[in-house]
Amino acid sequence: MSSTPHPAPVPSIPRLSALQVLACGALIVTLSMGIRHGFGLWLQPITQAQGWTRETFSFALAIQNLSWGVFGIFAGMAADRFGAFRVLIGGALLYGLGLAGMALSTSSLGFALTAGVLIGAAQAGTTYAVIYGVIGRQIPAEKRSWAMGVAAAAGSFGQFLMVPVEGWLISSFGWQEALLFLGAAVLLIVPLALGLREPGFTGGVAPMREQTIAQALREAFRYRSFQLLMAGYFVCGFQVVFIGVHMPSYLKDNGLSPQVASYALALIGLFNVVGTYAAGALGQRLAKRHILAFIYFARAAVIAVFLIAPLSPMSVYIFASVMGLLWLSTIPPTNAVVAQIFGVAHMSMLGGFIFFSHQIGSFMGVWLGGVLYDRTGSYDIVWYLAIALGVFAGLINLPVRETPIVREPLRAGAPA
Repeated sequence: MSSTPHPAPVPSIPRLSALQVLACGALIVTLSMGIRHGFGLWLQPITQAQGWTRETFSFALAIQNLSWGVFGIFAGMAADRFGAFRVLIGGALLYGLGLAGMALSTSSLGFALTAGVLIGAAQAGTTYAVIYGVIGRQIPAEKRSWAMGVAAAAGSFGQFLMVPVEGWLISSFGWQEALLFLGAAVLLIVPLALGLREPGFTGGVAPMREQTIAQALREAFRYRSFQLLMAGYFVCGFQVVFIGVHMPSYLKDNGLSPQVASYALALIGLFNVVGTYAAGALGQRLAKRHILAFIYFARAAVIAVFLIAPLSPMSVYIFASVMGLLWLSTIPPTNAVVAQIFGVAHMSMLGGFIFFSHQIGSFMGVWLGGVLYDRTGSYDIVWYLAIALGVFAGLINLPVRETPIVREPLRAGAPA
């Protein structure tokens, strides 16, 4: 068909400075992701205090991940339409309410609604889909993958910074008070969001786009590479959320102290600062599909070696360090490929759909971890699934096409 290579030019509007975008975006992701990475530390204190099973806690966090995915689609649409600022404010307020509700819930239903639905919706409005939409619109294409790596590295630094703090809060003040402290801290996102008020969204009016939402969605879901990226991201969610939530209990079940789990999660965050930054920087020079395939294959190998090796604090720290290099390093190349193929006009929305697939995987990983542990008394089956899925994800990312999609220019008066 007759065509014009994408991306089509977006009307010129003033841009925020790269430093401002990266500083405010990185601090927001540090807070939002840093807090959620420590939720596994609450599994045993809450279940023991409330008399719940691990499946009850795991189900609430599974709902959280699914809620994050569902609301992420609409948060992305809203951010593309009205700008990130309004979405971030709403997300921060929901996060504070959700953490307070998580602390004060006395029933499994109330816990599922607060720790699950509310916090999931809050994370949708305060994490990568929204922040990456700003980066895509405000950072030039030649620096975009690198900038996404910086933002993802900030989320990893948040894990390194916040998980030990959360462990200290629990041990010093109790699990309920720790959640209330975090509920107050997350409101710092509100002033940071002021730094991401984009000039093109003045008065809530978005810049003109060459496609409607319906056209953008139809185009993406018919495109094979978009489907493959979604399938790979499902695996990413399954692996990281299972490990992040259930590894502390897995280690304690095997006789290791809670401090080992806290240090391990912190090491994952520390080394992921390096891994995500490197993945973003390499994405400017190497094929992103090859980076993604390597990450998934490497995860499968690292998990297999961890299960084979004798379990000790040192083996846990080595596993956490190597896994940390691979932890969120899928995020910059995946989102950069989406922007490279489809452009940035609907990037938050398309990123939200990709992330929805990630969160379905997260739901399955955290929920199956609790269910199969309660049924079998072991996490072995879920570890093996994580290995097999890693190999699968590595294979399906290899045929992804990264070239910009070619589309017909819209004719005046043509139906959407």
